[in-house]
Amino acid sequence: MEDTHEHKQTTGELTSAERRRFMRALLTDLRAVERMLAEGMFEQGVARIGCEQEMFLVDRSWNAAPRAIDLLEKLDDAHYTTELGLFNLELNAESQPLEGRGLARMESQVGELFARAQHVGAGLGVVPVLAGILPTLTKTDLSVSNMVPNPRYLTLNRVMTEARGEGYDISIKGLDELIAKHDSLMFEACNASFQVHLQVKEPERFGHYYDVAQLLLAPTLAIGTNSPMLFGKRLWAETRIALFEQSCDIRAPTLHQRDRSARVSFGKSWVNGGALDIFKENVTRYRPMIGTEIEEDALAVLDRGGVPNLKALRLHNGTIYRWNRAVYGISDNGKPHLRIELRVLPSGPTVVDEVANAAFWLGLMSELTATIEDLPSRMDFDLAQANFYAAARDGLAARLHWLDSEEVIAQPFVLDRLLPLAEAGLARAGVDDKDSKRYLEVVDQRVRSLRSGSQWVLRSIASMKNRGSPGERSAAVVAATVARQKTGRPVCEWERARLDEIQGRAGYNRVSEYMQTDVLTVHADDPIELVADLMSWERIRHVPVEDAKGRLVGLVTSRAVLRHFAELAKRPAAASREERTSVSAIMRRELLTVSPDTLTVDAIALMRRQRVGCLPVVDDGHIVALLTEEDFMGIAADLLDERFGHVDPPHTPRRK
Repeated sequence: MEDTHEHKQTTGELTSAERRRFMRALLTDLRAVERMLAEGMFEQGVARIGCEQEMFLVDRSWNAAPRAIDLLEKLDDAHYTTELGLFNLELNAESQPLEGRGLARMESQVGELFARAQHVGAGLGVVPVLAGILPTLTKTDLSVSNMVPNPRYLTLNRVMTEARGEGYDISIKGLDELIAKHDSLMFEACNASFQVHLQVKEPERFGHYYDVAQLLLAPTLAIGTNSPMLFGKRLWAETRIALFEQSCDIRAPTLHQRDRSARVSFGKSWVNGGALDIFKENVTRYRPMIGTEIEEDALAVLDRGGVPNLKALRLHNGTIYRWNRAVYGISDNGKPHLRIELRVLPSGPTVVDEVANAAFWLGLMSELTATIEDLPSRMDFDLAQANFYAAARDGLAARLHWLDSEEVIAQPFVLDRLLPLAEAGLARAGVDDKDSKRYLEVVDQRVRSLRSGSQWVLRSIASMKNRGSPGERSAAVVAATVARQKTGRPVCEWERARLDEIQGRAGYNRVSEYMQTDVLTVHADDPIELVADLMSWERIRHVPVEDAKGRLVGLVTSRAVLRHFAELAKRPAAASREERTSVSAIMRRELLTVSPDTLTVDAIALMRRQRVGCLPVVDDGHIVALLTEEDFMGIAADLLDERFGHVDPPHTPRRK
């Protein structure tokens, strides 16, 4: 399958000779940029905006639906394209001037394109949803079979995984902790963003614009967090930041002193020069991963009076994921331009929320690039970087450093200082006054009420605590998100998600959507008394046995424990040897297991057929959950409710 964007097409992995040819084309493109800057060829005095809207596709049970190619065929529109996962979709709005009603036009077009995806998707049983991370995603959704079969993605996955030399490690700690490992780039597909593009009016001052954009990453992210959960774990306010950085980190995890740059990063320093310096750094620090045939000689095109496409530079640039990306492009009028791509904002919660976030950033860019001089002398770069990760972790509660050693808290700082600056900047850029007030009011209400997308998700999950399974609660959040997005109301006005919004047992299709992952285990050499005490303390009848690496090696049942102690009671002489008896003596080694993606009905059928009381859930040989007969009673009750309606328990008369 070909990619919609021509400059992203690739012929695959580079051989030695192909790499040399591609590198020569890349160096030629850099010389062309240098010459174009020197000759003043870049378009000036125009601030254009654009955006890329990523989304997830779910089925009618609110689980990830790998149907992107089917949906694209039905849409048949160049505005839509693929992302890494088959359950991802991207739409691209056309660029337009920021001044006047540019923001409103952007909102209108994104809204119309999203609505069309919803309408066409309905015929396929597919529902598009705007979310930074889809709450119902499971690790089984991240198989390579769910990667879009595009040479670009397949080659990047192979080359980057080989460069790393082992699986990708994910470790994120928030309210909960997530530690996971995966063998492909598919963790990247857990992320969906709303990427905003701003064409720089003064190409010769691009470095200054870029530095201001770096300064603004933290407050812009703080107001727009929408991704607090992954795999049911409550992590950062914007978990995408940590997840994306770790999911694309191809540096081998070995201890050494060499300082290597990650392909997803905040950066290393303020920009000393301009766009050319950023492009040069991308070449010097990052080895090309993929390539393509380059027919164009950029310098020769300039000699003929033309504008080069710089395909090699743009392709290489697209494999380096700075949170602010410097981009070369060609406007519809044929003039080359330079722009900044803001990549930190998550998808959702609504289109109006997203455009409001963009208005906040664009207003601040307009005002601060005009009023701040010599930014590097007023703030240490490391503090700007620390701000960014603080905002990702804590959102509006983040403590930030600002210019001239000032320390602030994000929420009051945004309300008291940054929103007025953003309003002044939008006026400076000539944005329609009514539009400016409307979008900034959305930000003001959200920040003032502390009702960000992340807070809505967390409060919804908390309100359903002790009711339903984890799969049900996640499905309810997705169902509620879809319902509220259709209203067009910003997230600060949303009611919390409710369990009854999933309309039946949507969360029980697969074991992974239902299983409880808090599993108590023992080792084979532990004493039997430990198992007996665990069963007594926790009122459980089955305890898995794992080795030192977490691999399942056996299972102990309450019957086996009772049988063991009954034998001791019959043979008192054996009691003196009891302390030397370990779990290995009574554990069952031949086990029936299921995987997290096993259909729940199949798991139930297996237990009935084999007459077993529990099923260990195993992923890559490791125990991740334990299903028991008692666990399935809730499913049976829900299925009965769905078929016959809810029945209250019979009234028991009080004894006199």
